[in-house]
Amino acid sequence: MSGHTYTTSEKARRTRLLAKGARRAYGDITAIERELDRIDERAADRYEREQRALDRQVDQAKDQVAAAKAAEKAADYSERQAAKQARKDAEDRLRRAERARR
Repeated sequence: MSGHTYTTSEKARRTRLLAKGARRAYGDITAIERELDRIDERAADRYEREQRALDRQVDQAKDQVAAAKAAEKAADYSERQAAKQARKDAEDRLRRAERARR
């Protein structure tokens, strides 16, 4: 999985560099290309880090759902409603984490 997460300033800088490179299409644009590559590299690194963090959140949410289901099964009648609500809350957190990862 590869992608880029550009900051607002990086998007603006890339746009200016691309326009500058287009104006110099027949000249030397190696400096522009190097700077674009640096921006792309930073954005790709940021994207990968964010994806790994989101993957960890999903894994933690799955563990919480499993623990909540076990607690619900082990709960006696007086604790069952609270355990059921805890399971539903854990499932909601899992859905939000999975949605954020997409």
